[in-house]
Amino acid sequence: MTAHDSGTERRERLKALREAALHRPVLATGASNGFNGRWSRRQWAHASLFATLGVLVAAIVPGFGPAASKQPLHTQRSSLALALPPLPLSRLKGHNGDSWQIVRIERGQTLGAVFEDLDLPVATMHRILDESGDKAILTRLKPGTELAFDLPQGANGQPAELRTFRYDRDDSHRVELSLAGDKVTEKVLVRPTESRTVVISGKVGKSLFRSGRKLGLSGSNINTLTDEIFKYDIDFNEDVGADDRFSVVVEQTWREGELLRTGPVLAATFTTGGKLHTGFRFERNGKSEYFTGDGRPLKKSFIRMPIPYARLTSNFGTRKHPVLGRTRMHKGVDYAARTGTPIMAAGDARVQSAGWMGGYGNAVVLDHGRGYTTLYGHMSRIGKIRPGQRIAQGTVIGYVGTTGMSTGPHLHYEFRVNGVHRNPLSITMPPPEPLSGAALAQFRAQTGVALARIQKVENIIYADADAPAPAPAAAPGKARKPAKTKA
Repeated sequence: MTAHDSGTERRERLKALREAALHRPVLATGASNGFNGRWSRRQWAHASLFATLGVLVAAIVPGFGPAASKQPLHTQRSSLALALPPLPLSRLKGHNGDSWQIVRIERGQTLGAVFEDLDLPVATMHRILDESGDKAILTRLKPGTELAFDLPQGANGQPAELRTFRYDRDDSHRVELSLAGDKVTEKVLVRPTESRTVVISGKVGKSLFRSGRKLGLSGSNINTLTDEIFKYDIDFNEDVGADDRFSVVVEQTWREGELLRTGPVLAATFTTGGKLHTGFRFERNGKSEYFTGDGRPLKKSFIRMPIPYARLTSNFGTRKHPVLGRTRMHKGVDYAARTGTPIMAAGDARVQSAGWMGGYGNAVVLDHGRGYTTLYGHMSRIGKIRPGQRIAQGTVIGYVGTTGMSTGPHLHYEFRVNGVHRNPLSITMPPPEPLSGAALAQFRAQTGVALARIQKVENIIYADADAPAPAPAAAPGKARKPAKTKA
């Protein structure tokens, strides 16, 4: 053995003794050269990850965790004898049971279609129509009409023949037709109705339509406020805020605790921007209109724009003609709109002419009386009007087009006073004729009652808001300044 070999053996023995003194396992000597007897951060992270996964698996999978011992629950039970309700009279008489099926008529649905859906023979329907005195009502069913069919269950669960057919002749009368063999017996039930004049009041909130519907106004009532009564004085897109108030007087029809319908708006107030607007319904010359408190019509003699929300493209005055290419007087204003957009009459009028008018293309001229006339040109087609016919403001007289000397679809609108062209956008429109004499006295008697109803409700609302109540108006014609409520 050489000295080198003896030195190597000595070093190995010293290494073994050192390992034994430090209590380290001899297996550590087989580790990789990078392991120095301590775990690195990555090894600790891996160990933590595997430990966490183990805990999650034990918690999620029931088989890995200890089964919870469940003790059976022993609850004391008792029996209680209850009396059953008596059998209906029809069941006692041998019928298998009553089965009323209610059908609400949809748009376009007919009585024949209803009978077909219920698997009822056509012959039964004809028997009902022949025996009933309301054939016109049953053959022209309106959407929303309710029909009731008494169809008792026959043998083996099969539907039996129709026993009773029920419908409403009007709000106060219900008709029942009983069928027994070839015999049809009619019975009319009187259902009294009640009319109530009510005041519906509230705030605009996020949406006037939503708030009004929630309080009980019909969609037609709300449209009357925005499109008829206050449309000339209030811009409902820009002027109305969430805290603005409205009050509406309407007549409602009730039957057996059910609201059947809400009538037209009899009176209304609208407070916006600290200003009170009022409108009252009154019949003049057989036609219902809305007036201010002092008897002046809310409806103006003329509307500024025959096409709502149209874009003005050419003003009144001298301009270079887009077709002729030379400077000439533009005797009206132009509104751009899509082909086929409806054009409305600017005011009540008599149709002076309707047809082709050279450079105007298809055109209509209306005579409004007192020397006022209007012209509407370049129509794609003319509405269902004829010369000499009387039409109301807002009537559709034609549709936007580009006939005649035109470079694109638009309406050319002219306003004339005693034959002289005037600018429709700047001329002072003639005021409508107010009520006078006996009609004014009758109007004030009606509006006084309606205004008192509104003031009573509004005073209660303002008092509930812990704010000063608005002062009562001395006369229907004088508008009061509304009190401000606390936010």
